[in-house]
Amino acid sequence: MPVLRRIVVQNFRNIELQELDFSSKLNCITGGNGEGKTNLLDAVWYLSMTKSAFAADRFNLRYGADSFSLSGTYELSPSQTVRISVQVGGGEKKIRRDGKPYGRISEHIGLLPIVMVSPSDVTMVSESGDERRRFANAVISQIDREYLNALQQYNRLLSQRNHLLKQERPDEALLDILDAQMEPLAVQISAKRASFAEGIAPRVGDFYARISGGREKVSVSYRSALQKTSFCQLMAESRQRDCVLGFTSAGIQRDDFSFEMNGHAIRNCGSQGQQKSFLVALKFAQYGIMKERSGVAPILLLDDLFDKLDMGRVQNLLETVAGNGFGQIFLSDSNKARVNGIVDSLTEDRCHFEARGGAFEKL
Repeated sequence: MPVLRRIVVQNFRNIELQELDFSSKLNCITGGNGEGKTNLLDAVWYLSMTKSAFAADRFNLRYGADSFSLSGTYELSPSQTVRISVQVGGGEKKIRRDGKPYGRISEHIGLLPIVMVSPSDVTMVSESGDERRRFANAVISQIDREYLNALQQYNRLLSQRNHLLKQERPDEALLDILDAQMEPLAVQISAKRASFAEGIAPRVGDFYARISGGREKVSVSYRSALQKTSFCQLMAESRQRDCVLGFTSAGIQRDDFSFEMNGHAIRNCGSQGQQKSFLVALKFAQYGIMKERSGVAPILLLDDLFDKLDMGRVQNLLETVAGNGFGQIFLSDSNKARVNGIVDSLTEDRCHFEARGGAFEKL
């Protein structure tokens, strides 16, 4: 399993320059709001996913800086260590492995599997299908390179189609060619999304039951227009509308995932605590699938985990995290006394850090 042994962060968000060594098991970061806890976790995420979990690169620059850099030393096995570095500035992004640049940034995805639980996850429940698709794309891309390649090709063709539709008189023959090229990619992506939803649904239900004490039943399902009609027929039926709108209004970029509790949309019937419990269960289920498919335990980032959870759910959650199925964990919380007491009861292999204004002190 990948273990982040050391990180160097420079001019990333509010972090000017920090070099930190981590425990292979549990790392606890405490501090007040706005002190940099989430920024440190986002730097760890960035090294795995080559982008921030929260913002575009221009918003990740420290105030007054024109570039930022990240570097992580990872132990992939007892005999293999790798150094991943990121440099962003001047409109360029450079990702290197042991000093050698990747031919394509996508080649890096999947090397360092990672899962994050964050307060921002609530947008998957409260907002549009964009967030749910983004979640599914990120998960599947880390464990299935064919999916990532198909998604990238589909998005390139979709961009070409949208550019063509913005013309006063779009070339119908060219639209036919693009639709035919997009169809096999759409079918492949839709099938893999359906398989993902089918595989993750029982895991989410199991984790939710363990966190909530079995008080409610939750479900996950996938919805796509391709479940009822072919891609080319879908494009043909929407062609006239697309020409008027100037963009592609149908297709797998409109797919969605349904999150329900006791048969109703969880966004409508779930309390804040129930929604948070569901989202934690969803991410833990993601963790299980990624571990099973890749054969290694992903790095787990738990940002402000205990917010909006009652103590019963917190206790159930901690018993789950303390299990042997998890690898390296990064945990942030604003309540130092609470989280340190909890962490100390879980394992002796731990590190404590306190954040103050983008600086981190190892306690």
